[in-house]
Amino acid sequence: VQVVESGGGWAQPGGSLSVSCAASGFGTPYYGVGWFRQAPGKEREGIACLSSVEDGSFYADSVKGRFSLSRDSAKNALTLQMNSLNPEDTAIYYCAYVESPLCFVHDSETYNYWGQGTQVIVSS
Repeated sequence: VQVVESGGGWAQPGGSLSVSCAASGFGTPYYGVGWFRQAPGKEREGIACLSSVEDGSFYADSVKGRFSLSRDSAKNALTLQMNSLNPEDTAIYYCAYVESPLCFVHDSETYNYWGQGTQVIVSS
């Protein structure tokens, strides 16, 4: 299984960015996808996940109402749309896949496959 991320970059406070994640070689259509981020000097934080049970999405309080997930099943791809960005959102963002129809926002140890990470910088 290969997980590849794209997107990210730089935005001003209040701006928007998106990051995408695509997996290849996955042997089941039933998987969960999580998004995590790690800022310099801080622990990795789980921020969102999407399950394959009716595409249920879940968000950490730190991003709820600002970030949203969408899935392109034909491409096995997932997009995290980030709006109303603030400097505290600056981090390396990672997506991860778990061989389960469920997903887990905060439990990174349950995920089997990880992307390489993509940088998001929010500054004026």
